[in-house]
This record gives sequence, C-alpha cells and structure tokens, in this order.
Amino acid sequence: MTHAADMPAWAALLTSLFLLVGAALTLTGSLGLLRLESFYERVHAPTLGTTLGIGGVLIASVLFFSVLQTRPVLHEVLIAVFMFVTTPITLMLLARAALYRDRSEGNEAVPHRPPLPPGVPGPSPRDQGEPAAVSGDPGAADGCR
Repeated sequence: MTHAADMPAWAALLTSLFLLVGAALTLTGSLGLLRLESFYERVHAPTLGTTLGIGGVLIASVLFFSVLQTRPVLHEVLIAVFMFVTTPITLMLLARAALYRDRSEGNEAVPHRPPLPPGVPGPSPRDQGEPAAVSGDPGAADGCR
C-alpha cells in the first residue's frame, strides 16, 4: 500500500537511524522504570525516555513522509509540541503530589528540603503538608488559629 520502495536509499537510512535512536531512548526510559527503586528515582527515567524517544520517532516520520510526498510534511510538529509541553508538567505534578503525600504522612524516605537562603521566610506548615502542631503554636494542634 505504501510507496516506501520509491524512497531514496539516503532517506531510508536516515529514517531508520532516527527511528532506532528514538526506540533505544524509549527502551532506556522503560528499563529505568523497572530498575530504579523509589518513586522519586523512577519518575525521571521514563519522562526523559518518552520525551527524547518520541523526538527521534517524530523526526523519522517527518523525514519519511516529506521525502515520499516531495513537500514538507510537518503534522508531527504538533505532536512534538504537545509531548514536550505535557510530559515535564506531568512529571512535576506527580512528583509534587507524591512529595506532599509522603511529607504529610511523615515518611522518612522523602527527599529533604533544601535550606532557605538567609532572610527568606519559610512556608507555613500547612502549605507543606506537615502537622500543624510542629509550628509551635499551642492552638494549632486542634486546628484553632
């Protein structure tokens, strides 16, 4: 059905190269998901694998269809923009939600907060998901402020 046999050898080679690189990066991200231990380590590898891997596959697709149709075919740019915008945002939201949950439950395996520079006021305990009694306010333990 396709006219891939009409494709020049240089274009077929470049398309294959980009497709293999994209697949290898995606496989690396998947292996990172399996091998890494904690949620905070595991969430990073698939995000990079997805973002970079889909980039290779989309470049291969643009090249393949542009050569076959002898005109620029850029439909994949919309897919790339969508993936490059939504994947990091999803990573950030998942990590923040897990961090909030783990800190509010008092989990010891949570990454530590970096120290604030001098003169910068820290967030209130309620903003960070910590029990209110930690703040030192005697009325905070029962929720009265």
